Amino acid sequence: MIAAAAIGMLAGVVAGMLGVGGGIIFVPGLVLFVGLTQVDAEATSLLAIVPVALLGAYRQHRYGNVRVRDGLLVGALAVPAAAAGVAIVNALPERAIEIGFAGLQLVIAAQLVRRSLTPDAGGEPASPGRGR
Repeated sequence: MIAAAAIGMLAGVVAGMLGVGGGIIFVPGLVLFVGLTQVDAEATSLLAIVPVALLGAYRQHRYGNVRVRDGLLVGALAVPAAAAGVAIVNALPERAIEIGFAGLQLVIAAQLVRRSLTPDAGGEPASPGRGR
């Protein structure tokens, strides 16, 4: 439990600094350091999102930033989508899940590199004379 909590905290800090989801670090950490299977690590990561999402939605609702109707629609559609995801994961070999997750990590890494190489990335002000 302590290792999982430490991995979660590290994942949250790094994800916040890079602007990516913490699961990109949390899932491999659970597999490599806690000994969970890929499927169990992904399920744990998704479950860990629930309290954070609820707290975030509550806080943002207080600021008036939540469209409740849209949120309820997304929440209602998430239930059958999650059930379908479980069925798919249980039907696929675990190696396919591992390769798929690794592919997702490569896509996210490519996006981070592309964003870092794009002018004005990270909210930097445009240079003079560029029409901004």
